[in-house]
Amino acid sequence: MATATEEWKQQAKDIVCDILEIEPDEVTETSLFKEEHGADSLRAIEILAALERNFNITIDQSELGGMVNLDGVYTVVAKAANWN
Repeated sequence: MATATEEWKQQAKDIVCDILEIEPDEVTETSLFKEEHGADSLRAIEILAALERNFNITIDQSELGGMVNLDGVYTVVAKAANWN
């Protein structure tokens, strides 16, 4: 049985994969969205907006710079949701 943390991280990963149009097995926690998966700034904003909707949180756009890979996304979402 998955933990709550594993579940929200999987949801975040699914959102990223859907927006970047990649398979979940193509992305790792540290693979870079821009350099390795062809993401641009518009995709980054789409990811941010989708995360906000899915988790009912507000992410400051200044956090975009930290969302370069899944680890960064997890950190930003946890901070915005006060899950630290």
